[in-house]
Amino acid sequence: MSGAGDRPGRFASPPCLAGEIAPDYFDPLAVDPQQQSDVSRWRRAQRANLLAARAALDAAGREAAAQALMRHLTALLALAGLGAGSVVSLYWPIRCEPDLRPLLADLARQGVRVALPVVEADASPLSFRLWQPGMKLRPDGLGVPAPDTQAPLVRPDCAIIPTLGWDREGHRLGYGDGAWDRTLAALSPRPLTIGVALAGGELRTLYPQPHDIALDLIVTPDGVQLDRRG
Repeated sequence: MSGAGDRPGRFASPPCLAGEIAPDYFDPLAVDPQQQSDVSRWRRAQRANLLAARAALDAAGREAAAQALMRHLTALLALAGLGAGSVVSLYWPIRCEPDLRPLLADLARQGVRVALPVVEADASPLSFRLWQPGMKLRPDGLGVPAPDTQAPLVRPDCAIIPTLGWDREGHRLGYGDGAWDRTLAALSPRPLTIGVALAGGELRTLYPQPHDIALDLIVTPDGVQLDRRG
């Protein structure tokens, strides 16, 4: 979820490269502490690379990416029947994430109930509170602008989730705090989940661990890259 406030705006131990983790070394149940440590180190390296690439985009490139993403998301939501009365969670951009704030406003005008994710307690699932255009926001537990505690709590029908990296199984690389995995594990029924990423974020694998929850779709400025729905 860059900016605060209401302004738009290999095999080794540890591994450094994806190819360095040998396939027969990988334990999908993640019961080997050394492997867990290696995967964590590898993910940190990928995260740093993807963050740097995203930050290197110029203003025009960021705007073009955001506009393309909003077009694709608008079409996806319409096809999914998520119109007036539906609850759609988006995000307030931080750390050079694609700025989708115009989409928040457009959906609200169409009668969609727009929600923002809120960190209200450490190491807990995210909350979702209704957002409206012009609403004054306050920093949540991570300092991200969010509705205050007076805004109604809701359960999203769809969650649009900022994504640094992703693999063909729908696993998502975020900032490493596990907030979205905890949240999706706790939500029942599960909402439709759409990861929003920039081009170049696809990884061969994320060496998924037991806590990783795959997303339903991955969307980049080039369109839908992955759709795991039946």
